[in-house]
Amino acid sequence: MHDWAAITAAVLDGYVLPARGTHGVVHWARVLENGLRIAEANGADREIVTLFALFHDSRRVNENRDDGHGLRGGELARSLRGELVHLGDDRFELLFEACRFHTDGGVTGDRTLLACWDADRLDLGRVGVTPDPRRLGTKAVRNLLGWAHIRAVEGHEPTEVLATWGIE
Repeated sequence: MHDWAAITAAVLDGYVLPARGTHGVVHWARVLENGLRIAEANGADREIVTLFALFHDSRRVNENRDDGHGLRGGELARSLRGELVHLGDDRFELLFEACRFHTDGGVTGDRTLLACWDADRLDLGRVGVTPDPRRLGTKAVRNLLGWAHIRAVEGHEPTEVLATWGIE
C-alpha cells in the first residue's frame, strides 16, 4: 500500500517550480482523475496511473520546453523504490517507461502506458492547446475529451485528490 501524502511530500521536496504552477500539483491531480476514468474503461493498472500522475512532471526545471524531465521523474521514482514506491520489477518498469516517454509517447501499445499518456494529454487545455484526437491512444479517452478539456481550461482543482496527497 502506498502512502500518497508521503510520496507527494517527497516529490515536492525537490520540486523547483511553483507547486501550483502549470506543471504542478493541480495538473497532477487532474491527470490522476483523467487516468482513473480511462483505467476504469480500459483496465489499465490504477496504481501505476496514480504513481505516474505524481512523477511524470515532478522533475521539471522549466514550465516550457524541458527535454529529459520525464526521465528525471522516472529516476526520482526509482530512487524512492522500496522506501515509498512499492512495485514489482515489471510494473515498475512500466511506470518508468510511462514517465520517460510521456511527452512523445505513441498511440498504440500497452493499455496502462496509453492511459497514462492520454490522461496527461487530456490536460493540455491548461496551456491553451486542444488535444488532438489522433494523438490519443485509448478509445475511452474520446468520450472524456470535452469534460477533461473544460476542466483543464478552467483550472479545476480536484480537492479530494489534493487532500489525499496532503495538499491544502
